[in-house]
Amino acid sequence: MNAERRRREVVATLARDGEVTVTDLARRFTVSEMTVRRDLEALEGQGTVRRVRGGAITAVSRAYEPPLALRSTEAAPAKQAIGRAAAALIADGETAVIDVGTTTLELARALRGRRGVTIVTPSLLVAAELGHEPDMRVLLTGGWLRPGEMSLVGTAAEEVFAAVNCDVAFIGVAGIDVTKGITEYNLDDTRVKRAAMASARRSVVLADATKCGRVAFATVAPLADVDVLVTDAADDEPVTRALTDQGAEVVRVPMEKVEDKPQ
Repeated sequence: MNAERRRREVVATLARDGEVTVTDLARRFTVSEMTVRRDLEALEGQGTVRRVRGGAITAVSRAYEPPLALRSTEAAPAKQAIGRAAAALIADGETAVIDVGTTTLELARALRGRRGVTIVTPSLLVAAELGHEPDMRVLLTGGWLRPGEMSLVGTAAEEVFAAVNCDVAFIGVAGIDVTKGITEYNLDDTRVKRAAMASARRSVVLADATKCGRVAFATVAPLADVDVLVTDAADDEPVTRALTDQGAEVVRVPMEKVEDKPQ
């Protein structure tokens, strides 16, 4: 397992359990304790964890939304692969909601060159990505601008979704958990996501492995409302197992293995 994948799993474990130990991580990943300490040091430098004696605890509040620029660099290869896999779920002629987020933005990039697809989005970044496509229509919701996210929220955005009937909604999340379902950092975004899901016949959640088991501040929807999950999380991840058990589809994106250099 390479360092990036290992660190993502550490973050996911912290999101679920709140703390980790060096000894447990070394045993789990079959690496030296020195390697684990370097991983924790790197994650602390990113502001994700706080090191304590013998391990680390989470440094991120459930209500804290990391800056877009930081999130765009986290798990980038996984998000790109998830975006490509999600694009394959849209048929020509369909109308799709593309939500706000760094993974959904990768979906938009993967759709360039497609024909006959209509996109409804509250994201200025998604609209800018697809606005010049000659064979695609883009409907940008109204609403108040969240400058840091370049997203539109509020009653105007929600009313647009109430007025349209879409085939599929692709939803980005801060976390997805067996008990708490889909969660987000911001209440305004949460309401728009609910409206987006209600506008579509099926809801597809895009979530890399670090989001699985994580619970953020505000609840968007229960796990039962998810029709498809596109993820790089392992088959034995509790969220993927729960979704499979309830009859939802899990599209697992295999990640290319990049081995660590000898330590």
